[in-house]
Amino acid sequence: MPPPRHQLLDELIELFLAEGFLELGVGDLAARLRCSRTTIYQVAPSKEEIVLTAVRGFFRRATERIEAQVEGEPDPGARLSVYLVAVAAELAPASERFYADLQAYAPAAGIYEANTRLAARRLQDLVTAGVAAGALRPVDATFVGAAVAQVMTAIQGGAIASASGLADAAAYRALADLVVHGVGGTTA
Repeated sequence: MPPPRHQLLDELIELFLAEGFLELGVGDLAARLRCSRTTIYQVAPSKEEIVLTAVRGFFRRATERIEAQVEGEPDPGARLSVYLVAVAAELAPASERFYADLQAYAPAAGIYEANTRLAARRLQDLVTAGVAAGALRPVDATFVGAAVAQVMTAIQGGAIASASGLADAAAYRALADLVVHGVGGTTA
């Protein structure tokens, strides 16, 4: 009996995170997951749609886990750090090959870009809430959100890795340190 679709999708996500997806055909996927091609096609009707379903699934799963951690933090000032550290942790399992494939395949890059924009907006909301609660120093949350969006876009586009040698997850950890110390410190 083939695995349920959600389990198969989870297995595909893990495979793609480890090895990327552009070089793997449907036959390769079936062999790696020890199932038939027909079973793989339960996820989506074509390899392209399988990839996009898995990439969306990865970001949806990551977002759910990140938000659960943020919601579990009662301190509005600490939520910002929790959020960025959780983003870094969720991105950590992704291999360089996965990121390279995301960049090389425009529809997948679009999904990553859209999630990066959502993450920047979420961060802006967290800064706004932290400032309003008096847990963060008064900063222009719109500016912080815009600046972070630029850095996140540079991380997503590979510019930060090229300039610093940091993988995406490490770059998000460094961004977390920079932002948290910047909005949590004293006024300049």
